[in-house]
This record gives sequence, structure tokens and C-alpha cells, in this order.
Amino acid sequence: MEIINYTEKNTYHSSIGLKKFFIGIKRRRPLYKSYEASTFTLPRSFTVKSFFLNAKSYFQFCTRKVLSLLPFAWIIPAAVASVYIPVKVVDTISYRESFATGISLINDDSNTFTVLDNALTVFAMNNDAHFDVWGNVLDEDGNAVVPVVSYMQPVSFQNYTVRSNDTVGGICYKFGLSKIDTIIGVNNIANVRDLRVGQKLRIPSRDGLLHSVTSGETLEKLSTKYSVSVADLLDVNDLSSATLSIGQQIFIPGARLDSDTLERAMGEVFRYPITASWRLTSKFGSRIDPISGVRKNHTGIDMACPTGTAIKAAMTGTVAFTGYNNTYGYYVIINHHDNYQTLYAHMSKIIAKKGDRVSQGDKIGLVGSTGYSTGPHLHFTVYKNGNLVDPQTLLK
Repeated sequence: MEIINYTEKNTYHSSIGLKKFFIGIKRRRPLYKSYEASTFTLPRSFTVKSFFLNAKSYFQFCTRKVLSLLPFAWIIPAAVASVYIPVKVVDTISYRESFATGISLINDDSNTFTVLDNALTVFAMNNDAHFDVWGNVLDEDGNAVVPVVSYMQPVSFQNYTVRSNDTVGGICYKFGLSKIDTIIGVNNIANVRDLRVGQKLRIPSRDGLLHSVTSGETLEKLSTKYSVSVADLLDVNDLSSATLSIGQQIFIPGARLDSDTLERAMGEVFRYPITASWRLTSKFGSRIDPISGVRKNHTGIDMACPTGTAIKAAMTGTVAFTGYNNTYGYYVIINHHDNYQTLYAHMSKIIAKKGDRVSQGDKIGLVGSTGYSTGPHLHFTVYKNGNLVDPQTLLK
């Protein structure tokens, strides 16, 4: 009985205590008022049930607490901005300075340039182009081939597979053609330096170009355009009628490519090695050294631009050497046709490898400021037969 009475007594007092607790909460100050006093004390007999019963007060307390912190919310973004903005300002100034200030080389060894320049001549190639700058095919003695002009026979075509060491000029000479325009035009060759072993070519029996007839064209119009008689057009193309159809291929005897197209196809055009935005900070030739104040010969041009800018091959060729020099930093040398070489210096990274065959516009490295340099830029030098050439006289 005592145990039973003890349990009942405890149960009774527990229910009375819980009731008094909730009555006491009502008599005390509301919980949200304790926020105003900057204190918040949970009841000693706190339970989950009491929490939910007072959810409104807790919510008000939390809301007021959050609102009280809003005036200080600017501190976090301000702290981020205080770090981010100075970094961006420094980057921007550095970027702008690469376009606004001159680039100078510090020559710690007066022989460095001479040694490297002389080393470039080792990579000179033999001239086996077999044609001159006007596209005329040359014979073994270097004289222009004189064709035997006869338009009485129809033109014929034969297939030829490019072999090792073949050149367009050599192929023309082999088949009795006097102009490389013929093979270039008939086969739509973009660059004669890019011929590949195994490539199939169509070789016509005489010099000339193929013309694709368009709407409204007649033999009379083609005769006037290319300065060829209608009779020759009829004979060479073995035509029985003067009527032409759209898309028909007409061989124009003796026709030649325009100078710009021929120049591009012959690979004679040097392209700027940087196609992104850049600034010329130093020209080729004599200049006052900005460090020593002594007049010296500048071997190329300096193209200032941000670090990491792509450097591209100025012309199709073969990578002859890649390496590092105390003056030029990381650099690449490329061999081209007709004994041309190009030097690309101060790279931050070399991409091309020695022996690589690169086409004009291929990425060979990234702009940097390695070696003796006061800012990110590309030092670009051109050699012809081992002699320096002003790059700006060749670049287009």
C-alpha cells in the first residue's frame, strides 16, 4: 500500500507541479520580453510540450534576433570586396601596362645574341622549290621552263600520287608544265608546302585552269574574261556545241591565278604569330637600349600582350629546335621553305616539339616573360639564309 500510495502521491504532485508550471508561465513576463532585457532563460522544467506551447514566443525571439543582426550584414561582403577589388585592380594595371609600356631586354652577356643567332644558320634548308616567286617552273639550271603552246589538241588529265621529296614545282617540271598555277588551281591546293606523301593529284596535259560555269555564262563571255579565243576553248575542251550548262567544267588554256591567291598558295605570305590583341613595343633595327643606354641592333619585333596568349606559326614549316636561353627564355625555331627560319622567344610554355610539322596558324606556345624581359611579350625574328630580315616587310 505504501508503494501504491507513494506512486499515486508522486503522480499527483507531478500533475499539480506541471499545472502550476504552466500557470506560472502565464504569470511571468512573456518570453519575447526577456529578449528586450537581452536575456533568455528556459524554465527549469522545460519539456517538448512546453516548447510547442510557447512556439509563438520562441519564433518572435528568433525573428527579433535575426533582425538585430541585419545592420551588421554588410561586414561579410565588405570583407570579400576588400580582398577581391585590390587583386583585380593589380591584375588590370598589369594587363594595361603590357600594352602601354615599352619592353626592354637586359643583356647580361654581350655574346648571348651572337651565339644564338649564329646557331640558327645550322638549321638552314636547301632550296628545292623548283619555282620562282612568280610561280614559273624552273629547270635544273634554274631557268624558267618555256612551254610549247598548242591549243589544237583537247586537254587530257592523268592521276599522280605524291611521293617522298616531291614539290609542286618538281611535279610540274616532270609533266612539262611551266606554271605551278595549273596544278594548284586544278587541285584546289591551299598551300603547296602542305603536300603529303600519298596525296592524289590531277595533272592536265597543258597549262591552264578549270572554270566552273555559272548562270548566264557563255563561251563568248569566257573568251573575253580570259583573253582566249572561242575556237581555242572549243578545241581544248573538245566541245561540239557552244552551249554551256551550269556547273560544267571548262578548261581555260594559259589562264593563271590572281597574284594574291597564288602568293597564299605558294606559302610566301608570313602571318602575324599572334592573332589576339597586341601592341608593337619595339621595331626591328638599331635602337637605344633602355637599360644600358647604348645603341644596339634589335634582331626582331616585340609584340606585347598578356601572359598565356597563343603564339602561332607564322608560316608552314618544321620545328627545328625548342629550348631555353638566358636572354630569350623559352623559345622555338621553325624551318621554312627557301631557307627561311623564324624565332619565337620569351614563351611561358612551349607546345610544339622538335621535328613537328606545323601549318601556318598552328599553336606552338604561349606568351610569357621568361629570360631577360621586363614584361609579357613575344620577340619574333625572321632569318633568310642565316641573315636577319625585318619581319614587318614580310608579315601580312
